[in-house]
Amino acid sequence: MTARPRDGVSAVSRTRAVAVVVIGLLVTGVLIGGLWAWIAPPIHGVVARDHTGELLHDYPGSEPEHFFVAAVLMLGLLSVVAVVAPVLVWQWSAHRGPAMVAGLTIGLVAAAAAAAAVGAALVRLRYGAVDFGRAPLTDAKPVFYFTQAPPVFFGRGPLQIAATLLLPASAAALVYAGFAAAATRDDLGGHPAAEPQPSSAASAAPSSADSRG
Repeated sequence: MTARPRDGVSAVSRTRAVAVVVIGLLVTGVLIGGLWAWIAPPIHGVVARDHTGELLHDYPGSEPEHFFVAAVLMLGLLSVVAVVAPVLVWQWSAHRGPAMVAGLTIGLVAAAAAAAAVGAALVRLRYGAVDFGRAPLTDAKPVFYFTQAPPVFFGRGPLQIAATLLLPASAAALVYAGFAAAATRDDLGGHPAAEPQPSSAASAAPSSADSRG
């Protein structure tokens, strides 16, 4: 026979619970990357030569906005996960505490990195890389139209990349902290509330009364 866990005590160790959260978020990040690559708008542009023979490229109309829209879309999808994940993790009451905050933080950073990597790889496969120097321009065809893969980040700087990777984790930690602040018990409700035991003085009073009677 296998021993059944006591009420309020999880059969899953805390280390394993944190690992489950991290792996689950990592898989979610991969799915987010695939979804983003499917719905992110590509950028259309044009390449031409000026009268001096120099190559020029431009993005007509509202196409430049897609650089920003694609990055916001990635951050938005990750933000949805950052709000839903702590709500679900909080339901695992036996493992509430700092360990789960660490698991959420590590898992969401990993999810953001996986989403960015998968998304960038898929749009690169879908739209290819644009080499302006090899644009097929001729006298008969002086203009070349191209489609460029959307970016996953707001820019190539380290701070812009860090914003996409760290903001979802920060949001999840904030949501989890809100639940912890609203908890009325020191153990965050991780164990069943103990039933109040009658004090010895209160239990002794009826017995002494009976003895006098």
